[in-house]
Amino acid sequence: MEIVKGILVVLHLVGFGAVFGSTLSQLSLVKEGRARITPGILHGATLLFATGLLLVASIYMLGGEPNNMKIGVKTLVLIGLIVVILVNRKKENVSGGVLGAIAGMSLLNVALAVLWH
Repeated sequence: MEIVKGILVVLHLVGFGAVFGSTLSQLSLVKEGRARITPGILHGATLLFATGLLLVASIYMLGGEPNNMKIGVKTLVLIGLIVVILVNRKKENVSGGVLGAIAGMSLLNVALAVLWH
């Protein structure tokens, strides 16, 4: 089961990298009016949600007790992130504020995971 958990953690990190990296790559296009929500941002957020859900389920399956407050806050941040992505994904171009919000929420999610024990 530890191997599965390790794979899920790696995939969770890949999801963060996809969201954060794809968002940062679009920042240079804001001034030109060509910044948009790329598929990498949406797919990365979906991967974060799926792997996070599976990681929490694996803790329960092994008889552990996850920090439900931490998981709840991280889930709310992730839902907010996904909502911002879905609302703006069909737009021809998005503002720097939208991209900043996406990058900020994804970074907040990582900070919560690392710093909240």
